[in-house]
Amino acid sequence: MKIHEYQAKELLRKNNVSVPDGIIAFSLAEALAAYDKLNVKTAVVKAQIHAGGRGKGGGVKLVHSRDEVKNVAKQILGMTLVTHQTGPEGKEVQRILIESGVDISRELYAGIVLDRAERKFVFMVSSEGGVEIEKVAAETPEKIIKEWIDPEKGLTADQARNLAIALEMTGTQIDSAVDIFLAVWTVFIQYDCTLMEINPLVVTADNRVMALDAKMNFDDNGLFRHKELLDYKDESEEDPAELEASKFQLNYIKLDGNVGCMVNGAGLAMGTMDIIKLYGGEPANFLDVGGVANAETVANGFKIILSDPNVKSILINIFGGIVRCDRVAQGVIDAMDTVNVSIPVVVRLEGTNAKEAAELLEKSSLEFLVATSLADAAEKAVAAVTGGAQ
Repeated sequence: MKIHEYQAKELLRKNNVSVPDGIIAFSLAEALAAYDKLNVKTAVVKAQIHAGGRGKGGGVKLVHSRDEVKNVAKQILGMTLVTHQTGPEGKEVQRILIESGVDISRELYAGIVLDRAERKFVFMVSSEGGVEIEKVAAETPEKIIKEWIDPEKGLTADQARNLAIALEMTGTQIDSAVDIFLAVWTVFIQYDCTLMEINPLVVTADNRVMALDAKMNFDDNGLFRHKELLDYKDESEEDPAELEASKFQLNYIKLDGNVGCMVNGAGLAMGTMDIIKLYGGEPANFLDVGGVANAETVANGFKIILSDPNVKSILINIFGGIVRCDRVAQGVIDAMDTVNVSIPVVVRLEGTNAKEAAELLEKSSLEFLVATSLADAAEKAVAAVTGGAQ
């Protein structure tokens, strides 16, 4: 789950991380009231969407008067903000953060993610603040300093100090940075975060260290422990199909291809997408229907896949272990009786009662492209996109 910048800063502020004073606004009137309440001359108006690169897209503006706040808020509220993370369709800005201006001396970067190769968390810092970390990693990787964190021990004060020194901080800046790094780690681990980024982390003209921006993602599987975080969920920022899928306990992620996938099991779903690409196609989605592939599940899966107009064929790839293939086959037949599917459907069923499943599909009056192997299924699904399937 993703949250907005202002929400991430609320969590940081509660854990004694220094952030600028700010007030969220959903309308022009609220924006002006927020500026008045902050009682500052220089402020920043920041679009709140679940994407980076907002400044480059025109979603972050410095203002110096109430009139400027009015003009800028009018421009940003309701605009379709396009960044490198939104795609060309962009996202509509429905809320803006009015924040006190900060006298910046240096811009830095700090972030925490899980390093799966090392099986540890990694705390990264860089002197290249305000720049996408991917660009820094590609062009000047030596400017990224890392400390790996043992999950059982957590980030130590010595590690935090090493990071501060690596950023060439001095005097009171070091102590301030150490406190912030330890607090950021506490928030990360306490709320089951999968990503934490502070970009930029700034040193102010009076030597304070402050989180000027913040990004947090949370592990959905840990949300049962943090039900208060559900209040932060902004469904308007979610992909409609992904949101709909979650209502039926389906794991769906939209992609850019044209071959729809319906698979049971995350590993098999990944393998299915790989083999579609191997045969020259592009998967349109990741869809794991889990261990229950009955008529209702399959019907809901069809509806979600077909909500993407780019989908030109569908590949159903089910391995029957606990789930019997004949029940899956009957579920597919029943689902296609209730859902209008006008594009080719390739079915590959393997495992328990696969023979009985094949007989059900053959006897059905519906038209399926039945595959004898995963390679055959991928070949048929890709060929069907161009009308070449047999």
